Amino acid sequence: MSQYVVSARKYRPIRFSDVVGQEHVSNTLKNAIQTGHLAHAFLFCGPRGVGKTTCARILAKVLNCQQPTADLDPCDTCDSCKAFNEQASFNIVELDAASNNSVEHIRALIEQVRFQPQQGKYKIFIIDEVHMLSQQAFNAFLKTLEEPPPYAIFILATTEKHKIIPTILSRCQIFDFKRIQVPEIAAHLQFICEEENITAEPDALHIIAQKADGALRDALSIFDRMVSFSGDKITYSDVIENLNILDYDYFFKVVDALLTENASEVLLILDDVLKKGFDSDLFINGLAEHLRNLLVCQDPETLQLLEVGDALRQRYTEQAFLSSPAFLVTALQLANECDIHYKTARNKRLHVEMALIKMAYIQRAARVSPLAEEKKKPEPQPPGLEEEPAKSKPVQVPVAEVKQPPPPPPSKPATPKVLKSNDLINSMLLEVNTEEDSLTDNKAIGLPEIEEGWQDFAAKCAKETVRRVMEDTQLDFAYPEVIATVNTNIAENTLRQELAIMDFLRGKLQNKELLLRIQVEKRPEDQAPVVARPLTDKEIFLKMAEANPALLDLQKRLDLRPDNS
Repeated sequence: MSQYVVSARKYRPIRFSDVVGQEHVSNTLKNAIQTGHLAHAFLFCGPRGVGKTTCARILAKVLNCQQPTADLDPCDTCDSCKAFNEQASFNIVELDAASNNSVEHIRALIEQVRFQPQQGKYKIFIIDEVHMLSQQAFNAFLKTLEEPPPYAIFILATTEKHKIIPTILSRCQIFDFKRIQVPEIAAHLQFICEEENITAEPDALHIIAQKADGALRDALSIFDRMVSFSGDKITYSDVIENLNILDYDYFFKVVDALLTENASEVLLILDDVLKKGFDSDLFINGLAEHLRNLLVCQDPETLQLLEVGDALRQRYTEQAFLSSPAFLVTALQLANECDIHYKTARNKRLHVEMALIKMAYIQRAARVSPLAEEKKKPEPQPPGLEEEPAKSKPVQVPVAEVKQPPPPPPSKPATPKVLKSNDLINSMLLEVNTEEDSLTDNKAIGLPEIEEGWQDFAAKCAKETVRRVMEDTQLDFAYPEVIATVNTNIAENTLRQELAIMDFLRGKLQNKELLLRIQVEKRPEDQAPVVARPLTDKEIFLKMAEANPALLDLQKRLDLRPDNS
């Protein structure tokens, strides 16, 4: 049986041009070699599996290569390159600091620095996971790193740069390796498929690339696992089954049901997902990512943020065309709140179902009242206000029919309204606030209109304590203040915490200048009777002295104090 070599080793880059997604590092190193501006110490830092050690080995090979190519890559045919490939080079020393992190290991390495290279110009030391060195090892290494011999070059690699002491960082030329993008990983996997005669669906490779989270080595490990599972044909269905990933179709179906306000279909889809063994938090996170992808599809400038295959990109574009930005932003907010409070929920399934039901009725809550569609005539202003010239009022249509939001009026920038899941009457407020945005004039009102709006809010309020307090409140109106008089301080605090009252009144009465002033009624029976305080000895003496001043003279003669002390 032939010896199997994993893809991460078999297709490890041997030239700078083969390194995926790190062109900024490769080009800088090539220019440094070409111009002779080569530092004596390099620090390669970045996430795992992005090519730090690979670039360090390529740099070490090309520095000692006897016949480098025109692109400054190692020839791989000279004695130095062959010795390195066979792990028999005495001029390139590799040290794993994760297991060799003591002072003794560093001192042994420093001893090797004293010997000149046997072949080639440089003696190169590659220290991987250098952040694992102890404090004493760093201090022992410091002097050699600062003033090495001219033939010694140190290449340090780490995933945690913040753990390296500043004195080491200041002596190195630092290169930051970035996470590899999904399209670049998918293209590299497609190249390997062609080399290995493997057929793979583009969507399957994109899923593998997304699962790798920017690490090419992780992507290659997942790829080998899928080859073992599927053989020479990798399909999208095999990948999502093997990697325990939810199918995109679920989320497309969910959004279709949400757009048609079909809450029962959404709950059935969630039930199907749970029966297949997926956790509900995985479902809500996947839905949030799907909503985010739909949102970025609505702007050509952000379309590049969509990291999916061409077939899925077309489906996203079609569904994004049917969804309004207000719906997507509100649904995304609900999904985010559901994820935040998921761990503390006792009934996790019900918690997710409630979030989905709220999403299903977003458009109904945000639908504009028919009154806002009618062209309103200018009405008289309240006393003391100057009349403004009549302005044309935009005609609004239901959110479900809007493909793109209308341009905002110059005087007031449009702000997307996001529903608050904790407010039980948010749908009522959003409808009124939508009407309010279409108004440009303040309507003249009086106390009867204030009382009617106050009672309407109380009737629709789901909080029984607020409703009772509002029913017992005495109202008065002195434009623009609505004066609410209550009996107790508790009632006052209850009204102050219900911030939605004035939003509702301003929208219903079509006047944005209304203010609320809450006061507590002072009743005579509430005032405690004044109780006379008993007099002290000193106060009794002063009272007696007022009636008989001779007591003061007696006090001075006998040196007496009224408190007997």
